[in-house]
Amino acid sequence: MPESNVTPRLQPELRRVSSPGDPDRIELSGPWILRAIEARLAELARQLAEYARDRNRHWDLSRVTRLDHAGALLLWRAWGGQRVTHLTLRPEHEGLFVGLGAPRPAMPSPAFNWRDPFIASGGRLIAFLDHAIGFVHLVGRVAIDATSLLRHPRDIPWREISASIYRTGAQALGITALVGFLVGVVLSYLSSQQLKTFGADIFIINLLGVSVIRELGPVLAAVLVAGRSGSAMTAQLGVMRVTEELDAMTVMGIPHTVRLIFPKVLGLAVSMPLIVAWTDAVALIGGMIAANWELGLPYSLFLSRLPDAVPIANLWLGLGKGVVFGILIALIACHYGLRIEPNTESLGAGTTESVVSAITMVIVVDAAFAVMFSDVGSFG
Repeated sequence: MPESNVTPRLQPELRRVSSPGDPDRIELSGPWILRAIEARLAELARQLAEYARDRNRHWDLSRVTRLDHAGALLLWRAWGGQRVTHLTLRPEHEGLFVGLGAPRPAMPSPAFNWRDPFIASGGRLIAFLDHAIGFVHLVGRVAIDATSLLRHPRDIPWREISASIYRTGAQALGITALVGFLVGVVLSYLSSQQLKTFGADIFIINLLGVSVIRELGPVLAAVLVAGRSGSAMTAQLGVMRVTEELDAMTVMGIPHTVRLIFPKVLGLAVSMPLIVAWTDAVALIGGMIAANWELGLPYSLFLSRLPDAVPIANLWLGLGKGVVFGILIALIACHYGLRIEPNTESLGAGTTESVVSAITMVIVVDAAFAVMFSDVGSFG
């Protein structure tokens, strides 16, 4: 069975015709379209280039049944990028070579305008202010609806809140445990090598306890939750916008804040400190195992000295960070989700911006906590 789908009688044909008293003529016949010429492209290109060496030859394309841009371009390249002098062509094929022969104007390079940087900066500033105003508006709506729900506890969407706690908390235990354990092992292993040099092996407990419970645990858990749960919240609201479910809720008189945003904010505010405590515990276990391997530090000594080495205020500070991070991640995710336009391109861009903004704000707020509470939980 032949490889080509074009039968022999429908193959493009090319031949040289010469007669006494007449100059050489190159006759083309059959279909000169991509489907027909692709199997013999190299052969046809070689023959055309050989015949095109003589510029006085007459090219007869009157018997070409079908011609597309691929066939016209093949001939045009064989002719050296210009139309031959002697050419017989069917009227319906004339437009293909006219388009190839039309000069293409060079695109002028844009001149530098000193206003462009200021215009771009102004556009970014306006976009930032628009997001800030929208975010404050969303926070106000959530606060008002939360106050109303406190007055009418029967209207609290307990089922949605429970589902949010399960999705953002219970289903995130695996990834946070894995990452926390590995971070604890790496931090303990690298710190042990430095402390062993100075004979300060016992201080690995202080270093691991404070760094994990006060800083690494809350920030690591928040970054993972922002990438996992925050993106899911934004995508969920974005899909509801694309499928016009949000518009349907508005028509039915169901407020978005009560049924969609408030459960996510409250659910993440509840589950986030629990995830932080879980990540701290697993990271300390990984650090304890690494310290035992590298320094020979007994597990019992590590566990007995940990409460004395790390004041309890560090734990409360880390859990407090978890609550703030949870509320912040949920609000940012819902803010970007509600601003998504009803198209798939906006959905992808909004989800990406949501994750980046949430992680950035987590780091900024953590830096603010570090400055404001620098005297809290210091070593005794």
